[in-house]
Amino acid sequence: MIYQPTANENMKGDIEEQMEQSESSHGEEDDGPTIAKRAKPEVVKEMEGILRPVKLSRGELYKPPTAEELNQLKEAESLFHCSLLKMQMEELLKEVALSVRRKQQIDSFVQNVTELLKTVPQTPVVELSDLSWLSGGVKVPFLLVPKAAKGKFHMAPPISVNIIGSYPLGTCTKPGISVDVAVTIPADVLHPKDALNQRYPRKRALYLAGLAHHLSSSSAIGTMQYSCLHGNRLRPLLLLSPPGKENSGFTLRLHACPPPGFFKPSRFHPQRNNVRTEWYTGLRSSQTGAVEPPTPHYNSSVLGDMLPAAHLQFLAAVHSQCSAFTDGVALLKVWLRQRQLDQGAGCFSGFLGSMLLAYLLTSHRVSSTMTAYQLLRNSLHFLASNNLTENGISLARDPDSTAPSLAEFHSVFQVVFVDPSGHLNMCADMTACTYKWVQHEAAQSLQFWDDPTVDGFHALLMTPKPMIRTADHVFQLCGLAQLQASCKKLNLLNELMDHSGNYILTVLPFILSLLQRGLGERVRLLTHSLLPDPEWSVESEAPKHKVQPHLSFGLLLNPEQAVSVLERGPPADSAKAAEFRQLWGSLSELRRFQDGAITEAVVWEGETSCQKRLVPHQVIKHLLQLHADIPESCVRYVGGMLDSVIKVGEVCSTGEEESLKVVQSYDDLSRKLWRLEGLPLSITSVQGAHSALRYTQVFPPVPVKLDYTFFHRDKTSKCLVPLEDKPCPVYITPIKVICHMEGSGKWPHDRVAIRHIKAAFHISLGELLTQQHHYTCQPSATHLDVWKDGFAFRIQVAYHREPQVLRESLSPEGLLIVRDNEEAQALEMATIHQPFLTSTLHGLQQLHPCFGAVCRLAKRWLGAQLFSDVISEDTADLLVASLFLQPAPFTPPGSPQVGFLRFLHLVSCFDWRNNPLVVNLNGQLTAADYTEIKNDFIASRESLPVMFIATPKDKKVSFWTKLSPSVQRARTISQLKLKVKMLQRVVLVAAESLKVLEHQLMDASQIQDIRVVMRPPLDAYDVLIHLQPRQVPLLNHAVDKPHVTFSRGVLNVGVPKTGQAMPVVDFSPVACYLAELRDAFGDLAVFFCDPYGGTVIAVLWKPKAFHPVPFKTSQMVARRVEVTGEEAHTVPNVEAILEDFRIMGQGLVKSVDLRTERWVV
Repeated sequence: MIYQPTANENMKGDIEEQMEQSESSHGEEDDGPTIAKRAKPEVVKEMEGILRPVKLSRGELYKPPTAEELNQLKEAESLFHCSLLKMQMEELLKEVALSVRRKQQIDSFVQNVTELLKTVPQTPVVELSDLSWLSGGVKVPFLLVPKAAKGKFHMAPPISVNIIGSYPLGTCTKPGISVDVAVTIPADVLHPKDALNQRYPRKRALYLAGLAHHLSSSSAIGTMQYSCLHGNRLRPLLLLSPPGKENSGFTLRLHACPPPGFFKPSRFHPQRNNVRTEWYTGLRSSQTGAVEPPTPHYNSSVLGDMLPAAHLQFLAAVHSQCSAFTDGVALLKVWLRQRQLDQGAGCFSGFLGSMLLAYLLTSHRVSSTMTAYQLLRNSLHFLASNNLTENGISLARDPDSTAPSLAEFHSVFQVVFVDPSGHLNMCADMTACTYKWVQHEAAQSLQFWDDPTVDGFHALLMTPKPMIRTADHVFQLCGLAQLQASCKKLNLLNELMDHSGNYILTVLPFILSLLQRGLGERVRLLTHSLLPDPEWSVESEAPKHKVQPHLSFGLLLNPEQAVSVLERGPPADSAKAAEFRQLWGSLSELRRFQDGAITEAVVWEGETSCQKRLVPHQVIKHLLQLHADIPESCVRYVGGMLDSVIKVGEVCSTGEEESLKVVQSYDDLSRKLWRLEGLPLSITSVQGAHSALRYTQVFPPVPVKLDYTFFHRDKTSKCLVPLEDKPCPVYITPIKVICHMEGSGKWPHDRVAIRHIKAAFHISLGELLTQQHHYTCQPSATHLDVWKDGFAFRIQVAYHREPQVLRESLSPEGLLIVRDNEEAQALEMATIHQPFLTSTLHGLQQLHPCFGAVCRLAKRWLGAQLFSDVISEDTADLLVASLFLQPAPFTPPGSPQVGFLRFLHLVSCFDWRNNPLVVNLNGQLTAADYTEIKNDFIASRESLPVMFIATPKDKKVSFWTKLSPSVQRARTISQLKLKVKMLQRVVLVAAESLKVLEHQLMDASQIQDIRVVMRPPLDAYDVLIHLQPRQVPLLNHAVDKPHVTFSRGVLNVGVPKTGQAMPVVDFSPVACYLAELRDAFGDLAVFFCDPYGGTVIAVLWKPKAFHPVPFKTSQMVARRVEVTGEEAHTVPNVEAILEDFRIMGQGLVKSVDLRTERWVV
């Protein structure tokens, strides 16, 4: 069974309910009253929840502020962009803080657990490897590799049970409440030499297993599980949850710790060894007195168990000196969590965030009187401007003589942040790539926060940033067991001992270093997923490393270098040539370049833009296979999986090359139009007004060479007309070009006369193009079709004063009246706004090469989900443009895939009801303009389109969305409600599509069917009109490719020549049939269709249209009479309507599928 983006069984009920609500307007008919003053209360009801200006009385309006209010205003002015940000921060802190009731539940549960732990029974002393005392099915949370270990063990009650971590400091936040409890192991259970060869970590795990065994019989404990602290298998945890659903909102984490001062910290110096090679390998060394390698990661794991109480004492002292410390840590935790940086192996945890704030306070980089907002900003500024991979920092003020120096820490760790004791590097497990990503996020956050045009609060603290939506490309390493071979290939035995057999964390830094060398300037940043903390039942064995989720890597691409197919190396006689050949292996070869240089070089495969975008994939799989023995089958690259949806032709192309051919042909036509001789008026401008000219046409036109045996020439029009017995011919897209003529006093002031003059210009242009350039032209009253290079260009002559003439009219008294109307607006849209948008977005494509591909994916999704008539092409292009112009909190998309995911997120999560979407084309809008747009929007919300998009030339009206979905377009209350519901439907499907698609992309265990988000759930509709595939001209562009293809009268060989016969342009039987259906039955039903090869027209009845109405002879179209008593009513004649569907679509309609009987009232 194929999963649909939304549940079919629920969708139908949702749409029916929405349609019922949209049409039920107190029994009024569709031709009822228009939206006027009397209708406004209902509009307000429908749009309830929108923001409106607060109405105050005169006394309240001019009431002087109090002293407290003045202080708050001054603080908001000096610290925040506006008072709204201050209030948002305060509300967020209230939201994440623990309630009093929750704290009481936690305290009660901790007390119960403490009492239970005091009653842990004493057990006899046994060998460390003897687990016979542990019964009841409880397992030890430790991978016993190797199995042999010296030492004795017995259970005994803990010396003390103390709460540690964030809860006693007040920095514990929602969601995911975890309360840490330190259980001190009795000194007689341990031995001073237990630091060697994993003895202490094993005794620690055994002690936790003993506690689990003891607690398992208590009814005061709900569920028990094992886990690890930040993925460190040497530091297992026992997770306890209270019984009952009401108390299940938090987890108690038990840490087993040695008694204070039991081990000397100097024993865990990062240069010392505590895991002997002979013990770990089981092989006796042939060299006597060999120097053992240091085990810094193992040492820091043991050392971390010795210092939690000291860390809590240190943080408590800092907290007492800064009142905003708690709130500052809470905000920093929220910021980290939204970026998925606070969980997993090597994460930047909330504990590190607290220590960072403590460092800033103790080093006087921030003042103790600062607010939480200031603490957050200064923390981000410190992270952005300080590189802890090169210059580590230390909280130790007077470390003892045995404490390592920062240089010694740097020699074994990639990131250095030393704790107050001076012995522990708190970032021991963090990779340099993770810290670089933290730095990048901090710098981005500051940049967006300082931009007054960006809603910094929502962008930085409320928007989640999963890797699949943040990185331009993502790839995964599947089959993690293969990394064992990588350790052997890279000779990482010493590092494997240091990580206690965790081959994933062992090989990860080396893979990252290898990829950074190979990718070089192609990527700005390389990051990786943080392996999640495993959780398993206390009755299960500790999971092996290979069962962990796939290891994911994210690439933030440098668009200019990422698509280069050439890797140019050093000269052949250079000392670095050998290093280059060692890196690239057999792919490296000597090449001579145009400048005469002979250098080492690697050339990658890639002819089209689609293929070049995947050059990093070739680099990665080659390097991993060559240097780490990771086969190609283990590398799952998630970078171009969606490309097939917008594939053009048989070659691997997503339309960039085809769009370029259209633009080049247009540029040539434009130059020739400028140089035409013999026109009575000169041409002032030639502007493209078609999406293909801005690289956003879903399937760009391709040059067509016609097969003349497929057509016959019409004697009147001299055009090629398809033969009746042939399938529908290829669809020829008319590429619209606006040709503005110069102004002159000879232009008439009558609208009809202007149209006649324009028609004469069309004829004249056609004759001149034919005479001077031998183009085939077909003039008409409204346009001129030009057949050039296998493309059809539709030239429309424009006169700049024509919209004004259309607005002018004479009253019966002879007075001149200027009134705006739809005809004038449509003409302005076609001749002014669309050409401007095309030129602007063409420029955006030059800055961001993947802009066009993102637009094509977005519009393909809208079409496939039958939403093309809800959100127009221009609107969709503007929505995508906003992702590149205002990308906060992301960087501009660097691949079509990530851009499409962000498009779905924008559509599904933007607050269309209460906020305008501002698209700052060409960067013309200032902060004051943003404020003006927002204020005008709130003041006029009830009269504005449901989806409001503002641009520099359109700050108040949103003419891009006036047609659909809109309020102004709705002439009745029921139509207004329908528009609102349609947008809600788009939002709902976008949210579900995003969820399904991200799961598909990131979960390799799923059946890889990316097209699932492109298939609409047809069970929601009342009638399905199935079309004959042979009469659907764009059938080859359907989401699911057809099993049978038809000849469309096109030859696949040769280049189109100038002067050929003119084919039929813009002919689509499906579009014509759909227009006729809407014209004839638009008051009874809503029609939906995929314009890109869809073979089904979906129909939804309007429920209100089936309410009986009084009999009138003038309203009997598609209706039948029903007599009840002495009253006669009419209702739609469904059987006749369905028959009309068949008759109107004769030759096109294959069948009409009746799916419901909802019209029965």
